[in-house]
Amino acid sequence: MSKTRYINTNIEFPADRVIDKIPSPFLTRCSPYVTQTFNSKLDTSLNNIADGTMMSKIIVIGDVSVGKTCLVNRFCKKIFDGNYKATIGVDFEVENFLILNVPFALQIWDTAGQERFKSIAQSYYRGSNAVVIVFDLTKPDTLHNCHTWLMEASQTFSAKPPYLFVVGTKRDLIKTYAYKNIEECAIRVSTKLNAEYWAISSKTGKNVDNLFRRIAALTFQECVRRELEGKRFKEIGNDIVALQPKTTQKRGNCATKCKN
Repeated sequence: MSKTRYINTNIEFPADRVIDKIPSPFLTRCSPYVTQTFNSKLDTSLNNIADGTMMSKIIVIGDVSVGKTCLVNRFCKKIFDGNYKATIGVDFEVENFLILNVPFALQIWDTAGQERFKSIAQSYYRGSNAVVIVFDLTKPDTLHNCHTWLMEASQTFSAKPPYLFVVGTKRDLIKTYAYKNIEECAIRVSTKLNAEYWAISSKTGKNVDNLFRRIAALTFQECVRRELEGKRFKEIGNDIVALQPKTTQKRGNCATKCKN
């Protein structure tokens, strides 16, 4: 795999960790995040960011055995282990990116789904920049529990909520005709939660990299905006800093009848 060397460090970045544009959502028509490109003034704004690696915090939540750890391991370690091993409390991984020639780290927190570990896991929710709510495409009940998981996590949200993603796993285990039914329901649930829907397979790797690359790009832009706000940089030369905020579009007929 080809690598890019950041000009101010000795860090090498694999090609799939170098981002110069925001990756597309899984279903464009149903995403609440309409920004398709980095703001044109972002390059100029980055001149005012302090040296060092920026970082965002991602939490991965959901029911027991829906595939949270498999999802994280597929992205971070490029491996798949089908043998279920319950996460005790939390685990985390850090993945480094180069976004618009700026080092950026994605801190991914894999939380336990078991009831007895919930209080431990929830203590790590605070300060998250994105929340990935995972369900099993072969078990519809785990989809309907996404609302409960979000409600619990939202107790730690600041005034501006993090990016939300509803991710269906084990796409390789469900036939096309059956998937269409669960997809309709998943879109409906995602719409209610104001989240972006994805379907992935940790076994084959389908859509896994695309999901995390998109999360990295969106949270990067938001982190830049927040850092500039914190430093109260209102002008750069004669230009006003106007990074694009997260915006929500109405999603018309994306969601159809949800079949239980």
